[in-house]
Amino acid sequence: MDIHIAVEGRHDLSGQIYRQLRAGILEGRLGGGTRLPSTRDLATQLGVSRKTTLEVFERLLAEGYLNARAGSGTFVADGLERLPVERSSHARAAVSAREQARAKGNARARAQPLWEQMPDTLPLPRPTVPSPQDFVGGTTDKSLFPFDVWRRCVNHALRVQARGRGVYHDAAGEQELRLAISRYLAFNRAVASNWEDVIVTQGAQHALDLLARITLRPGDVAAIEDPGYTPAHACFTATGARVVPVPVDNEGLIVRKLPDKARLVYVTPSHQFPLGMPMSLERRVELLEWAQKRGAVIIEDDYDCEYRFEGRSMEPLKSLDRAGLVAYVGTFSKTIFPELRIGYVVPPASLFGPLFKARQIADWHGCTLTQTALATFMLNGDFARHLRRMHKVYAARRAMLLDHLRGDLAPWFEPIMPTAGIHMAARLKAPLTEAAIVSAAREASIGLYGLAPFHLRAKPQPGLIFGYGGIAVEHIDAALTTLAGMLPRLAG
Repeated sequence: MDIHIAVEGRHDLSGQIYRQLRAGILEGRLGGGTRLPSTRDLATQLGVSRKTTLEVFERLLAEGYLNARAGSGTFVADGLERLPVERSSHARAAVSAREQARAKGNARARAQPLWEQMPDTLPLPRPTVPSPQDFVGGTTDKSLFPFDVWRRCVNHALRVQARGRGVYHDAAGEQELRLAISRYLAFNRAVASNWEDVIVTQGAQHALDLLARITLRPGDVAAIEDPGYTPAHACFTATGARVVPVPVDNEGLIVRKLPDKARLVYVTPSHQFPLGMPMSLERRVELLEWAQKRGAVIIEDDYDCEYRFEGRSMEPLKSLDRAGLVAYVGTFSKTIFPELRIGYVVPPASLFGPLFKARQIADWHGCTLTQTALATFMLNGDFARHLRRMHKVYAARRAMLLDHLRGDLAPWFEPIMPTAGIHMAARLKAPLTEAAIVSAAREASIGLYGLAPFHLRAKPQPGLIFGYGGIAVEHIDAALTTLAGMLPRLAG
């Protein structure tokens, strides 16, 4: 018989033929007992050498997909049609409606219902215009990162690894990096910790996932700020917890509105996400007292605390915690770049052991090469120098943004004044809507993003979030000048 096999190019010929024959057998297109062409005939059909088809048949025979009968030929093994098959989208389209209806009752691999209901992507803004005039949040300016210095750090890490043994490492992270992080936190954030208190993660989101896994059971109540960080909401929902949005005001989370049975509270006290105001000291003390009475865990996400432009730095909740309630989470995504995928958590002592086990079970440990390079980058002082440079750059961008919001954009926006961070929120004055401004700006190759997606339950206050980490000061000026010229026409 002739078999339809498509051979593309001359690369991995035996692999191409093997995969297509195997798929034909598993999907039932080549039924049990079907006699296959000889290796010589198949080689002639496909225009390949007989050695190639011999390799394919020998592999399929060894794996039990084919049977060779002396003097008769090579046949597809019987019984394989009983195997459950997950068809490709192309194969599914070819199945008749009657077969599909019949297949509905058949068993198939299923995820938990809650995972099937989760959105395909985390609801965070993504760049929407191929233009330098894009105010997407959560991005950094990689063009200003000292890659020559970083290359030397990576080369050093390679030499260290070359001298070591090929063994699994500490699930909590490389000791040098944990030491560098603990020193950095003690000096810059007044978070007193020993290097042994730090667990390195694959970014802040990984830290949230591990913390949720060890503290929440299905049905437990987790509280989150509203508006708030939607990936945290998704993370806690994924555990089966009941996530309760709690409103914020100009002092941060409104503690008196927390649900009494909350097992976990997630907050961004240094720079509320997305609005930007810090949590007042009075409110921080109130939250710690509330959690102590109920035995709740507080996750403090200090996601971009490094960039402070006004006033004295507020004390982190972690530095005020005397009862072992606060898990302090940080990340290098806002100081270096998100692709680095390194974050950290300093948990209460009572949670360190379970968190360590959860990290070990999940993926054992992160990339030791990157961790060693980052440790060198920090311990040599290069990280601090990079932060000082970026602080000046972001301060200039922030000042340009404020000049426009207080100047030609003042009739349309009311900025919410953050003291830190690399984004700024601004409430929208009537009569314009978020959607109208975002759409009109996109037509002018300006990326703008609304606040509405971050509201979970509270009625959204229309506004925009201006990320300035990845947009140069001259592009801020040009984009907002264009925007100021558009708005009167939109309002009219």
